[in-house]
Amino acid sequence: MKRFAAFDPPEYLNWTADPGHVAAYAETIARSPERQAVVAALTVDDLLAMYAGLVRNRLHDVALKRWVRNGVISKAWLGTGEEATTIGGVHALEPDDVVAPMIRNAGACHEKGMSVADMLRGYLATADSPNAGRDLHIGDMTRHIVGPISHVGAMVPVMAGIALTFRKTGERRIGMTWVGDGSAKTGEFYEGMNLAAQQRVPLIVVIQNNQVALGTKLGQHHRGNFADWPRAFGIEGGVFDGNNVLDAYAATKLAADACREGRGPVLLIAETFRMGGHATHDEREARATFPAEWFAEWGKRDPIGLYEEYLV
Repeated sequence: MKRFAAFDPPEYLNWTADPGHVAAYAETIARSPERQAVVAALTVDDLLAMYAGLVRNRLHDVALKRWVRNGVISKAWLGTGEEATTIGGVHALEPDDVVAPMIRNAGACHEKGMSVADMLRGYLATADSPNAGRDLHIGDMTRHIVGPISHVGAMVPVMAGIALTFRKTGERRIGMTWVGDGSAKTGEFYEGMNLAAQQRVPLIVVIQNNQVALGTKLGQHHRGNFADWPRAFGIEGGVFDGNNVLDAYAATKLAADACREGRGPVLLIAETFRMGGHATHDEREARATFPAEWFAEWGKRDPIGLYEEYLV
C-alpha cells in the first residue's frame, strides 16, 4: 500500500511491521476454533478481494482528504484505521443481503458494487450523483444499500423493519448496519434493538467502538463493557478485532449463519480506533483528545499493513 505524506496519518507514513502485532494478528484468528475454520475456508481469491477492498477504501478517503486540502469540498468523514471493520463484514454477506452503512463505513458501498466515482459524486452533489445532489449520505437500493442519514443510530430501527420483512416472507436474506460507540447511546438504537430482539429478525448490528463519540472519549460517556450488551437484549453476540479484516469477516460470517438459521438478531462489537477527527475539520482537536502514545500504538495496527504481512 502506497503511503501519502500529505494525507495519511503520520503514524502510517513509514509504517513497518511490529513483530508483536504481527503475531497477535494471527493469534486472534486462531483463538476461536469456529472463526479459524471460517478463515481456513477462504480461497486465495477471497483473501485478495478483501485486500483490494481495504486499499480501495483507503484510497477513497485519500481522494476526499486531497479535495479538502485543495478547497474542492469543505470537509469529509473518513474511516481511516477502521476499514477492516467494514470490509471484512461486507465480504461475509451474500450479494442480496441489505446493508445500511454509516458515512464512515463508505467501504460498504463500493464493496456492494457502487463505483467509487459515484461515491465521490455524492460529495460533489452533482446531478448525476446517487442521490441526485441532495445529500452526501449515499446509497443504492438496486445494490441493496440503504442510504443513511446524519442521525447516527436511526438506521437500527429502519434495518429492523427491513429484516422483519425477510423473516415474514421466509427469505434467507439478512440486514446489517453499524453504529458508533456514541450513537449506541441513542434512543433509536435501543428501540430498534429491542424490536429486533423481540421479533427475532435476521439482523446484524455492529457497534464500532472507535473509543470516541465526535470529541467525547469513551470513558466520558460509557460505563461497563460492550461485550455484555448482547445478553442485555437476550440475543447472541461477540467481540472482534476491528483492525483485523479476517476476524471481522469470520465474526460476521458466523453471525450471518445464525441469522439465516432463525437465531437473530446478533450484536457484534468491533474494537478499533479513529485515526483522525470526527471529520477533516477537527483533526487537531482529535489529536489533543488522546495521548500521542495512543495514536502511536494504534498506528502500529494499521489494518492494511498488518493484513499485508499476514498475506505475505
